[in-house]
Amino acid sequence: MLFRRFRRPNGDQRAESAHELGFGAPVEPLAAEPHSTPPSPPAPAPAADLAVPARIERPTNLATATPTGTLMRERWAPVVVDRPVTSFEPRPANRSPYLPDTIVDAWSTSHFTVRLASIRGYGHRYYGTPRQDDAVVAVHDPTGILLFAVADGVSAAERAEVGARLACRTAVDGMLAALNADPRELDWTHLVESIARRLVELAQPRHGPPDGDPARAEELFATTLVAGLVEPTATGSMATLVQIGDSGAWLLDRGRYHGVLRQKSDHDALVVPSTVSALPQLPVQIEPVTVPLIPGKVLLVGTDGFGDPLGDGSGPVGDLFREVLASPPPPLGLAHALDFSRETFDDDRTLLGVWPLS
Repeated sequence: MLFRRFRRPNGDQRAESAHELGFGAPVEPLAAEPHSTPPSPPAPAPAADLAVPARIERPTNLATATPTGTLMRERWAPVVVDRPVTSFEPRPANRSPYLPDTIVDAWSTSHFTVRLASIRGYGHRYYGTPRQDDAVVAVHDPTGILLFAVADGVSAAERAEVGARLACRTAVDGMLAALNADPRELDWTHLVESIARRLVELAQPRHGPPDGDPARAEELFATTLVAGLVEPTATGSMATLVQIGDSGAWLLDRGRYHGVLRQKSDHDALVVPSTVSALPQLPVQIEPVTVPLIPGKVLLVGTDGFGDPLGDGSGPVGDLFREVLASPPPPLGLAHALDFSRETFDDDRTLLGVWPLS
């Protein structure tokens, strides 16, 4: 197991692993003992012999005991990577529709295990503005296909959080409808165009032009998007993704991060634009990317709030998540790790992890 040096908020520095942070190898289930017939339940004990629940004893030496609240605060304090962000109490994001600071989703099917977290960045927490990232993950029951969408509302947009939320839900709803109509084929260009159209419709005044105003929609709701699906097959799973903007995707394979989509840190990119291409703008061509996903690999989809500090995966953030994602973390574990504190990295962060089971 790798051990990396992270620093605690109080300045104490020691080597700690993901196991010490609460993440470890999955516990093997206990094998059931064979029985020719189901065992009979034990006869109930007489009322007089019923055991009395044990009383929870408090520490006798209160002067030296560590209060439970202190232990909990230390356990759930943000993981500090390198130099931390200055500690402060977040301000509320009082804007309708209300969006929580953090969302978490975690479940499994017979084909996949899923972990998802989206957290408000330190910058938005400090200024009392809403989380502008959003994500949705679902499964198409008839086929077992996993569907997902991850979006990052562009900070310059007036209601970026609304655009990100609408884009994710429209994407997943559209994929579900397409699979219900014909599971063999999904028109990705039509899907992306329908998302852009919904953003323009939302920005349209009640008595505005019939075709809407894409420029006004961009001012209000501009958002990046990565949408896709993972289809289980007899020889493994296949992931197909489309990308609008600078949110990204990676395969974590034997401790190495392999970019699936174009990233800011791509060494072979001739030009990486400083401005974000985002919906409702449409690229000249929608080009889906397909990659195999087999057991032992993890598909990661995230916004640049995760991708920027990750870089090429060789730094301390890559080390942290290499351990955390070695196996599916506890449901709240991904959110805790994603909330790491590192100076200058204060954007919203969203990360979806998909572990294939077969």
